[in-house]
Amino acid sequence: MKNIAVYPGTFDPVTNGHLDIIRRAADIFDEVIVAILVNKNKKPVFSVEERLKHLKENTQEFKNVKVDFFDGLLADYMKLKKAKVAIRGLRALTDLEYEFILANTNRELNGEMETVFLMPSAKYTYLTSSMVREAYSLGGRLKNCVPASVEKELVEKYKK
Repeated sequence: MKNIAVYPGTFDPVTNGHLDIIRRAADIFDEVIVAILVNKNKKPVFSVEERLKHLKENTQEFKNVKVDFFDGLLADYMKLKKAKVAIRGLRALTDLEYEFILANTNRELNGEMETVFLMPSAKYTYLTSSMVREAYSLGGRLKNCVPASVEKELVEKYKK
């Protein structure tokens, strides 16, 4: 039986910190599904199709990484994919409380599910998608925070 992990998130945009976590997870698990959460309550900068493209382009080197999307509960998606482990990134202590609550809620919804926390490289501990979006929306540029192809599209999206 394959050891399948799911790395869920909105990935709007995918950052180099996300890719660092994906790389680490790919070294540990037989298969990693990077699953874009479609949240109807959010207004993403990039469409699901664009985020799928960005993730596929930037994970193609990993033969055991697949990219997908879902809406609804992660616990249900994990059952559907026969995955037992959810991957979550922890950047700092401030992430811990939210992630702890989320992990326990998911375990309540799906008793077979475990959450594994991976820490990114130190150079990505400050990096969030929302921070990237805000910087680019205000005309800022963040060197080495997102893949080059994503940066190019961010610049285009936020041209004034």
